[in-house]
Amino acid sequence: MRDVAIVAFAQSPLVRRQTDFDEPQMIMPVVREAYEQSGLDRSQIDFVCSGSADYLAGQPFAFIRGLDAVGAWPPLSESHVEMDGAWALYEAWMMLQIGHADTALVYGFGKASAGNMREVLTVELDPYYLAPTGIDCISTAGLQARALLDNSDYTERDMAEVAARSRRSAMSNDHAQVKKDVTAEEILAEPYWVDPLRPSDCPPITDGAAAVVLVAGDRARDLCERPAWIRGIDNRIETHYFGTRDLSKSPSTEVAGKTVGSGDGIEVAEISSTFSHQELILKDALGLQDSTEINPSGGPLAANPLMAVGLIRIGEAFNQIKNNGKQRVLAHATSGHCLQQNLVCVLEGD
Repeated sequence: MRDVAIVAFAQSPLVRRQTDFDEPQMIMPVVREAYEQSGLDRSQIDFVCSGSADYLAGQPFAFIRGLDAVGAWPPLSESHVEMDGAWALYEAWMMLQIGHADTALVYGFGKASAGNMREVLTVELDPYYLAPTGIDCISTAGLQARALLDNSDYTERDMAEVAARSRRSAMSNDHAQVKKDVTAEEILAEPYWVDPLRPSDCPPITDGAAAVVLVAGDRARDLCERPAWIRGIDNRIETHYFGTRDLSKSPSTEVAGKTVGSGDGIEVAEISSTFSHQELILKDALGLQDSTEINPSGGPLAANPLMAVGLIRIGEAFNQIKNNGKQRVLAHATSGHCLQQNLVCVLEGD
């Protein structure tokens, strides 16, 4: 397998509503910062891949506008996935693996504030039997949380502990949206939003963008003092239908994690636990030890920019290697309702 490393990561301020910029204007400074970190310019990038969702913009082929931030001339080799930017990174990694490129820019972006996310995300469901019911993403997450509480020893206090720790961890993250010195007791005192979920168990609505630069081979060491090498990456999918799977578990995450060696010496894990109970499910599925630090950035409960949140998990994992001297870290991304689609990536330092 060809050695591929992340050498740069940049993200925009993650805010409730970005009113000053449209998507290209939001992406442009992020891409520029990623280039500056890597020491590369646009002419030295062999492949570009983006992740976004037309549903967020409310128009078809909305991702093409994102290319305005990258530049349309001279011509470039470009692709797009209607998924989180983490899956765009997977495609770019494959392009480097097969030798079609030596360098790649990956970015993800979304302005969730533009619409009603509880309505927009309903269209992710099966269009024949589930979407017509109008069930929304908070309600399906409530079903999953209830399944976990009924089928395990986890309690609502465990969920509240996750939510409180995430908000406290975010206090040291300059990019986080929701940061607060809060206790589990304070969260348990909140009224239910969708039983058994309280407001603090759920993610904020966030506008934001992120970008990473991938480089193959020894050149990565020339561009970054401590690159993060992708030692394993895999993604799996569950069925659409909630009644045909155990919502209290995530077998697709478990299989992907075992494929990339998720349980072996992971020091830090940045996981896309969009709701508090999902961290408990994902920790079990990935076989993470109690010694593993989870979401020191605050995770999606602190900022949840759709179509960029998974790529940010990979970027934050890169930061742990580059800036904090960690040796082996894990990043996880998810898409769809109730952890339907899952990607796991293991990064290592030199």
